[in-house]
Amino acid sequence: MSDSNATPDDLEDSSAPLIEHLAELRTRLIRSVLAFLVAMSVCFAFGGMILDFLLTPIENTMRNLGNPNPVMQYTAPQEYFFTLIRISMVGGLCLAFPVIAFQMWRFVAPGLYKQEKSAFLPFLIASPVMFLLGASFAHYVVVPLAMQFFLGFADLPSYFATLIASEEVIEGAQDTGIDIVFNGKVNESLDITLKMIVAFGLCFQLPVLLTLMGKAGLASSEGLKNVRKYAIVGILTVAALVTPPDVTTQLLLFTVVYGLYEVSIFLVKRVEKQREAKLKEDGLWDEEEDDEEHHAEDRGP
Repeated sequence: MSDSNATPDDLEDSSAPLIEHLAELRTRLIRSVLAFLVAMSVCFAFGGMILDFLLTPIENTMRNLGNPNPVMQYTAPQEYFFTLIRISMVGGLCLAFPVIAFQMWRFVAPGLYKQEKSAFLPFLIASPVMFLLGASFAHYVVVPLAMQFFLGFADLPSYFATLIASEEVIEGAQDTGIDIVFNGKVNESLDITLKMIVAFGLCFQLPVLLTLMGKAGLASSEGLKNVRKYAIVGILTVAALVTPPDVTTQLLLFTVVYGLYEVSIFLVKRVEKQREAKLKEDGLWDEEEDDEEHHAEDRGP
């Protein structure tokens, strides 16, 4: 960012030619891609262990329903391989994010003032932390509830009990009716887990995004309060789109995201108070302009 008091000569001396910026960007992109490829390779090497971890919710659900030996299947020769590729790509992106974020920071930092660097850096750190919290919440709370909801419809306990007593199956075969059994596919079961993890991880970015917008003056606490009813409709829509079609999971996502929205209002309010105190300290605070903004926000959209 350029200083308004700088002379043209100072600006010319301090700004790098376009070709240098492009070379710098290329270097940062290459390093980010290399970090992603290395992280993806590491995740692929441990792909089986990661897959077992991601399928833990459905495994526990099947065990709780009476199956002592849960089994998943794949129906195409290439299916398991590409499932590991998907896991490696998602895991590699998460594992390489600190390097990617650092490269992004090194590219934009020279163009920021000191106070802008101190303001932007905490959000760069908070973003992966919030994503990890959202992903953990999805894996340990939401996905088990979804699996219990879906698998709970079938009469799985009686079926699994029948499998255990295999001799009784032959002797006491039923004359009528059809056993409804669950033959889970690896890629389809994993798809639900990954979608939920990514969805909740992104939704947990809401406080980071809104607070950053408040820091930049693009959002205000009063403005967020005024559009609360629209936010509720939007959150309900997102919950219906990204979660499985069961009310429990949708309400859980809505409750969590709406709570994060209210937390965002509180954080933006704190940012506004800090900015107001700083401007008053510098003698740049305009009381009349502030009153006009409050009146405009009270009237609403």
